[in-house]
Amino acid sequence: MARKDLLKSVIGQPTDPPVDGGRSSYAMRGASKSMKVSIDSLAENSKRLLEGETIVEIDPALIDASFVNDRLSGDDEAFEELKASIASSGQDTPVLLRPHPEAANRYMVVFGHRRVRVARALGRPVRAVVKEMDDVAHVLAQGQENTARADLSFIEKALFARNLHDLGQAKEVIQQALTIDGTLLSRMLSVAGTVPGHVIAAIGPAKQIGRDRWEDFKKLMAVKSNVAVADRILATEGFDQLDSDTKFEILHSKVTEAGRAPRRRAAKATPAKRTWTAGEGRIKGVIGRAGRAYTISLTSKDSAGFGEFLSENLDQLYAEYLSQSEETSTS
Repeated sequence: MARKDLLKSVIGQPTDPPVDGGRSSYAMRGASKSMKVSIDSLAENSKRLLEGETIVEIDPALIDASFVNDRLSGDDEAFEELKASIASSGQDTPVLLRPHPEAANRYMVVFGHRRVRVARALGRPVRAVVKEMDDVAHVLAQGQENTARADLSFIEKALFARNLHDLGQAKEVIQQALTIDGTLLSRMLSVAGTVPGHVIAAIGPAKQIGRDRWEDFKKLMAVKSNVAVADRILATEGFDQLDSDTKFEILHSKVTEAGRAPRRRAAKATPAKRTWTAGEGRIKGVIGRAGRAYTISLTSKDSAGFGEFLSENLDQLYAEYLSQSEETSTS
């Protein structure tokens, strides 16, 4: 679902105001509230126009973050790209805010955190829609917007789910917010609950690392002695300067080598993979080999163009490979 449609779906119909302003009582009524405010009902309003809704400009100094975090640090490249775009062309899409439930004359971000951060950095007001909503509607809107974002990694979604769970949100609400089933939610909570928080924070968003590899890393981190190994690696000089995916790869490989791996092993070994970055982050790739299969997956800004270049020059590249192989064999 596009972000504009998502904005329509959230502000198309107001939700019932909470009985009281505090969130402490939500844990007892979250499940029943989720029946009234579901993603289905929000999606039904996505086709409606924003009739009667006003986009206003608000000082970012008056805006606080959502009560549940959904991002890790280490996404500076995407932030700088968004900042440059807004600086040159302005903020096209408004953010969604709600009146702060605990502080008068302040606002809380429902979604659009990076746009608020950009406005703060540029010293300009934020274009926003302000909508009264309770915590359940807030969680559903923020979670649905997360699902629509392709750049949110598995571990960020897992931490978002764990944060909601720790705040007392019902599992039914979390599943609806992230549009996932109970099995995937259990896996997310297991990963986010087993891998120590300081290790996850040190790694960062790890955009190229998916669920299976995080679950494998979780099994390593379930052994206390392996956590000590990870801590020694985190303290290594220069580790904090590496990109997020490389941090994960190094931690995973070094802990496996030096630490104590769990006794129960998978029947088949996980194919070895490594990450590659060039052009100051304009092109990134994950390179893997399993038996005779060799795969290269490209992402980031130049991925499409570079991929086309490779595909158009495969014959020439293979010919050069054969030529070098023959020279090596005859020398």
